[in-house]
Amino acid sequence: MKKWITITISAGVTVLLSTIAYVYLVVAPGLPTLEAVTDYQPKIPLRIYTADNALIGEFGEEHRDFVPIKQIPAVMKNAILSIEDERFYEHGGISFRSAARAVVADLRGGFHQGGSTITMQVARNFFLSNEKSLPRKLKEILLTYRIEDALSKDQILELYMNQIFLGQRSHGFSSAAKTYFGKSLDQLTLAEAAMLAGVPQNPVRHNPAVNFEKTKQRQLLVLQNMVRNGFITQAQMEAAAKEEIKVVKGQQFDAHADYVAEMVRQSIFAQYKEDTYTKGIKVYTTINKAEQDAAYEAVRRNIIAYDQRHGYDGPEAHIELPADEDERDDAIDQILRKHPDNDKLLAAVVTQVSGKIVKAELQSGDSIEITGEGLRFAAAALSDKAKAGIKIRAGSVIRVIQDSKKRWAITQIPEVEGSYVALNADDGSFRAMVGGFDFNRKKFNHVTSAWRQPGSSIKPFIYSAALEKGFYPGTLINDVQLSETSDSSLRWDPRNDDGKYDGPISMRSALAQSKNVVSVRILKSIGVDTARNWLPRFGFDKDKHQANLTMALGTGSVTPLQLASAYAVFANGGYSVNPWLISKVVDGKGKVLFENKPPAIAQEEARVIDARNAYITDNMLREVVLSGTGASASVKLGRRDLAGKTGTTSDAVDGWFAGYAGNIVAVAWMGYDDPKSLGGREFGSTLALPIWIDTMRVALAGKPEGQRAVPEGISNTEGDWMFNEFLNGSSVRTLDITESQPPATPAQATQAPAQ
Repeated sequence: MKKWITITISAGVTVLLSTIAYVYLVVAPGLPTLEAVTDYQPKIPLRIYTADNALIGEFGEEHRDFVPIKQIPAVMKNAILSIEDERFYEHGGISFRSAARAVVADLRGGFHQGGSTITMQVARNFFLSNEKSLPRKLKEILLTYRIEDALSKDQILELYMNQIFLGQRSHGFSSAAKTYFGKSLDQLTLAEAAMLAGVPQNPVRHNPAVNFEKTKQRQLLVLQNMVRNGFITQAQMEAAAKEEIKVVKGQQFDAHADYVAEMVRQSIFAQYKEDTYTKGIKVYTTINKAEQDAAYEAVRRNIIAYDQRHGYDGPEAHIELPADEDERDDAIDQILRKHPDNDKLLAAVVTQVSGKIVKAELQSGDSIEITGEGLRFAAAALSDKAKAGIKIRAGSVIRVIQDSKKRWAITQIPEVEGSYVALNADDGSFRAMVGGFDFNRKKFNHVTSAWRQPGSSIKPFIYSAALEKGFYPGTLINDVQLSETSDSSLRWDPRNDDGKYDGPISMRSALAQSKNVVSVRILKSIGVDTARNWLPRFGFDKDKHQANLTMALGTGSVTPLQLASAYAVFANGGYSVNPWLISKVVDGKGKVLFENKPPAIAQEEARVIDARNAYITDNMLREVVLSGTGASASVKLGRRDLAGKTGTTSDAVDGWFAGYAGNIVAVAWMGYDDPKSLGGREFGSTLALPIWIDTMRVALAGKPEGQRAVPEGISNTEGDWMFNEFLNGSSVRTLDITESQPPATPAQATQAPAQ
């Protein structure tokens, strides 16, 4: 017996010595250095903000914030310690009982992660894979001791709470708080903190967004442990258990500015490459949150309004609904994943339909009913005579929207696109930008990249060129079809949009009423080359505008951003502006990497047109909004300091409004990406102007009406403004297309009566 015991002890010592030798000769030399934890450099994503500090974008593989341990709320720390490592501040890094249990599990082919201390989890998360083997467990134990020797307990807990993966691409509890609850750590309730503390056990499958019920069960266990550890009372636990928790869907930002964020991302990546997504860079833009939100809502609301005017196109898809309830639920879930919600336009699968009621199921699993006015838009698709392509039936995938009274209505995702951009006319900084109806659906930025015909919105620049040739707002021009006057040989015979012709009409009235024939007569008089050479002063590309008379009707190409910059010249008194978006870039430690200060206002080297020209053109543009095609803006906004011009291209392919008030200049546009008519009764005033009005209502709120000083060198005669050098009399004559010279000055006009 003694011999047997001696042999057993000898064998045990041999195994122990062999294990120790293996650990120190094989395992220990292969361990990584601790630099990753002693010099912690978390991968913090690029974050983009408005000028007033609203988060509008985040880019990086990981959603993460770094929060120092002193700033982590006690309730969050206590919740974590209660469920993950109650004796964290007492043990030396290893709970031997739990570690032995884990080793045995490894030898049996299993893995008991629950036995790991917080320090062991730090070792595993920073240095090791998830391989289930004894060598990996031994490495974990050795690294744990090294970490405990190198760092304080607070430093280890700080690493854990900032590094741990918590599902939905969120790393660290601060990021997870924003992901799941839309809150910062210091805003969390006890119930929310306890729910987050339960996520590390199974962050992929048991997080609040994926499986709320499982997460709720884990939360209750955390709360019970907090009571046992003396962190909260029984009454606090019971109250927290009953608290209703709202989980946000998807990543939440403070404003809808996806196109802005993408522009910034591209710019930052061009300079900082891959560091863009990991070094915690923060970018502050010039965007104003209130205006940006208003622009986003205005673009979507008015595009939907246009779409509603032009009929229902039918369901997005159809599925056959299985008879079995579980199979039906799976089929609905599967098809709705292919048709994600589009902001307030929710996807739904019809489960029951008649002419008076439609029942449908949402992605959330909620069942809804649509009745009455909610069916009106799709009434034709509910008819028994509806064509198969548009008919709504059980299994149809439709879009629904809820009004302010919580009533559901059938709608659809519009095919038409739109955009809006606003600049500070004094320095060129962006105030708001919406590049399309929905960034996730179509990332093409119409503000910066859509080259479209400007239509009548180009006319003010032709008129501006004419002022330099002796025209003035009171100049009379013959508003009669060209084919009915002296140049009937012209093959091209432009018409006014409304088919009406007023005969002799002042230049001011012609612009206000957007008279096409008058614009062509003016262009022919001053010369196509004169006007075409004038356009680059405003930032237009000369080569994108045809060297013929159609230029007067906007058959060239501009982008909305280019048009906004051009109108800024009239708004600011004659100075060019270069649009800019980024005001400041800081690194993860708060060091300023770049700062863009606004250029000095009204620098003479930036002057591109005479102050007199800018003033008189502005004066005519105000008339457009007071009595012309843009008059609804003055009525609805209740202001008389607005200026601008509508634009509608041939066959209403594009609808525009470009205008300004004070130092805010903005352009709205609507059209199809695959150009086609928007409809015979649609114009810039019905398509784009409502977007402009809705946004400018917010942008101008609380701002007094501006008064513009009259520059030197112009005089008001016969009720209108004129350059002094052309002021020689008091009468004017009409301009006929046959004339190639500028209109007569008032002195000459007395010898040439109106025709």
